[in-house]
Amino acid sequence: MNNKMKIIVITGAGGILCSTLAEALAKEGHQIALLDLNIEAAQDIADSINKKGGKAIALKVNVLDKESLILAKNKVNEKFGACQVLINGAGGNHPAATTDDLFYDTSSNQKEELKTFFNLDMSGIKFVFDLNFMGTLLPTQVFAEDMVDAKDGNIINISSMNSFQPLTKIPAYSGAKAAISNFTQWLAVYFSKVGIRVNALAPGFFLTEQNRRLLTKEDGSLTDRGETIIKRTPLGKFGNPDDLISTTRWLCEDGSEFITGIVVPIDGGFSAFSGV
Repeated sequence: MNNKMKIIVITGAGGILCSTLAEALAKEGHQIALLDLNIEAAQDIADSINKKGGKAIALKVNVLDKESLILAKNKVNEKFGACQVLINGAGGNHPAATTDDLFYDTSSNQKEELKTFFNLDMSGIKFVFDLNFMGTLLPTQVFAEDMVDAKDGNIINISSMNSFQPLTKIPAYSGAKAAISNFTQWLAVYFSKVGIRVNALAPGFFLTEQNRRLLTKEDGSLTDRGETIIKRTPLGKFGNPDDLISTTRWLCEDGSEFITGIVVPIDGGFSAFSGV
């Protein structure tokens, strides 16, 4: 198989997980376009790649604004050429879409300050769902046009182990990631006749800046939630961003050319363990 160098667009590229993927893919010679609303973070990664002899550009993009995405696509086309691989990495949760309780009971009604399912902020719910689902759909609409024209392309979405087993407290994030997994399968079928493959990664628990305070205390010890997760993870540890590299590389290469419509758990066995 000829694993030729490709033009890869990554959204959410300023984050820990996607920046790790960007660095790894650039090291193999791929040309990387790093898209993020936080242009400073994306530019830092691009500078790092370029200093090491790679090829990367950073572009400020709002994945919920189609015009912003179209402008970014034009710049990618001018600098590198047509997008061949799209990694939809933009996403995340928000405190406004998170309940305080694991289970609902009638005593919750007596605590006005307690955030239950019934008083979740609808704007927070919409933000989380839009960021994750629409923030995958819109970039795909824009960048897949390059792939249709070439009758060759590869889309990798970022789902979550939440899509297999919804976590407590985060209904919007769990629902949005389940939608990503379903959308991945739908797209795989829809684009199957024009040479575009669509797959997804489903990371388990990785220590990032977004969830570090939820999983660990200031002294580095585990919170109650962190301990529960480790007990439910057969490999007994959190993931490292580097753990995503090999699967991403495989899905990007020609050796996976008969693979489409799958969601790959990278979670230390969390989604396979019943707890018994």
